Amino acid sequence: MTAVLSACTNDCSTLILLLLVSMQVQSTNDCSTLSKVSAASLGYFEDEYQKYFVNRKCRRSPLIHRGYCVRSQAVTFCIREFIRDTQDCSHRQIVSLGCGFDSLFFRLRTQLKSPLCVWEVDFPSVVNRKRLIIQQSETLTDLLGSHETPDGPLVLLSQGYKLLGVDLSDVSSLTAALEGAGIAWDCPTLILGEVALCYMDPERSTALIGWAAERFRDSRFVLYEQSFPSDPFGRVMMSHFASLNSPLLSLTLYPHIEDQECRFLHKGWQTCRVLNMNQFCLSCVALSETLRIHNLEPFDEFEELHLKCSHYFILVASQGFLAERPCLCPIPEKCAELEMCPTPVPRGSLEAIPSPVPVRGLRRFGHRSCRISPHLVVTTGGFGEKDGRHQRLMDLHVMSRGQHNWDNEQTMEGWDGRLLHSLTPLSEGRGVLVLGGRFSPSHPASGALMLKHMSGSCSVEVTQMNLQPDIQRWRHTATEVHLSDQPYVFVFGGRSVSTLALQDTMFLCLHKMSWEQVQVIGCTPSARHSHSSCSWKGGAVISGGLLPSGLPSGSIDLLVPCGSHFSWRQLETSPSLTPRYSHSSHVIGEKLLLVGGVWIQCEGSVPGVSVVDVTSGHVAEYQINTWSLEWPLMAHGHSSVLLADEEKLLIVGGGGNCFSFGTHLNPQPVFISLPPDL
Repeated sequence: MTAVLSACTNDCSTLILLLLVSMQVQSTNDCSTLSKVSAASLGYFEDEYQKYFVNRKCRRSPLIHRGYCVRSQAVTFCIREFIRDTQDCSHRQIVSLGCGFDSLFFRLRTQLKSPLCVWEVDFPSVVNRKRLIIQQSETLTDLLGSHETPDGPLVLLSQGYKLLGVDLSDVSSLTAALEGAGIAWDCPTLILGEVALCYMDPERSTALIGWAAERFRDSRFVLYEQSFPSDPFGRVMMSHFASLNSPLLSLTLYPHIEDQECRFLHKGWQTCRVLNMNQFCLSCVALSETLRIHNLEPFDEFEELHLKCSHYFILVASQGFLAERPCLCPIPEKCAELEMCPTPVPRGSLEAIPSPVPVRGLRRFGHRSCRISPHLVVTTGGFGEKDGRHQRLMDLHVMSRGQHNWDNEQTMEGWDGRLLHSLTPLSEGRGVLVLGGRFSPSHPASGALMLKHMSGSCSVEVTQMNLQPDIQRWRHTATEVHLSDQPYVFVFGGRSVSTLALQDTMFLCLHKMSWEQVQVIGCTPSARHSHSSCSWKGGAVISGGLLPSGLPSGSIDLLVPCGSHFSWRQLETSPSLTPRYSHSSHVIGEKLLLVGGVWIQCEGSVPGVSVVDVTSGHVAEYQINTWSLEWPLMAHGHSSVLLADEEKLLIVGGGGNCFSFGTHLNPQPVFISLPPDL
């Protein structure tokens, strides 16, 4: 009897847990619908019917708008390919699994002339709510036409639309419901799984994939969901869904897109093609459309968008005559797909050690840091945490080294709130020059600042400077260089309100504190922003950056002093350097260190530390070993300081707005030993 009671208790507990998870998964539908309505209202995509499925409006962030736009572009692209490939068929159908409140039927109803039946399936509670919304809207019922609302799983039936309430994990009930509504198993069919199967038990969702392959002779399965759960962004993503009691169960068995491809082929699909969303955007979205979207509203969260897109994919599996038709094809103007790079083979790893003493004022990104004395590191600006809120930071932070550790911190007023500026330590005790930056993507910072360390204290004095013309840019670099014993600050790249990526060069004469024309010969590096620059032998080394095309650069460009002028020279690297941006860099002797950043052409890994020999071009890669950290280390949006006397790098801050998953800020500064081959 005790065993029976225990079994019953366990069954009840499991049932309650599954019910709670089901309710939370359904709640993601409401959040997603609000985001779609917000994006559509600004013109990211056309959808005049989604608004009928919400009873309130909510303005989402530009980052979330971009994310849902990419999702809409990918799913719409696959639907159009299916419609194109079945245009000669007398009848065809779409089966949407986990449809939520999507408005697909109503959009297609007004766009297509030839018949196409849409079948939508979701939890009974979701589709019953959807039925009531449709019936209460005159616009939607007019498009629906004559219909009936039977009892049971067949919730709403019309000639071109079938709405069914079935748990997708129960394949036999799904089969019965579809047959009861008149499904045509031999009709060309598109099965759509848009962020639905990932919440199911992997064994059951895989069975569903196999069921679709067996049942529909000429068909395509389009899957849009997440991947790569183990890198820092993936860990934040997984934690977010787990906190909502909606864990991404499929990622435990199918963490990589190659795993998903094998999954579909193993379950009977003849062909399978997968692209992550960066690949899709750069090969399947017209440049004119990309520019149109860019102009809809100010946007400056490139790192977070690229990371989000690297953790979502679009998959198309086909069989029957549809397997003979290519899918996810690059559009003619792009001609080719985004070329992926092999993950660099690391020479070794560098251990990341958190600051032994808590430093609370450096939870931020988009800031800048530099060493202003042997025992002081100053950090300026950025977006971070203050009094429990995320905001632009209005103070200067100074971290000082005691007898053994960098264990003291102090904040002071005087900062104007700008971020993504440049911070350039000047020689001969001139101070630290601040140029550019922004308050928002539509509000650049005006004027320059000079920081000076007050000798014998931890204080930093801030002085306003009037340098005309004002550079009005951010995500640029400013580096001290020398020509004929004359010191200059060399400004390169960045972006402005009107220009996505700048290519012009500017020189500030430090003796006169005025801008001057300096001759530079050779081919100027491409326009870019979010690159890095270091002083080297009187010139500068420019690395990486994000190009106007949306691709990161893998180039190393040297600005070399040559008598009365500078000359550009590009360094050929071996092996080829993986393109990256939003990194930091340092030069030690003849070696250039590239620290962290974002790369989008390498899947399943994040940038560590690259060591580039500036004379030979040889590249050695090192991973950052984070085993001693209890949190994900995001090495982008950070700053780093070279502590050459300690043979360490200090990584300060880092992180960003992780799409709709919350904001992640590295909680502590991190020390990394320098690579051994230095």
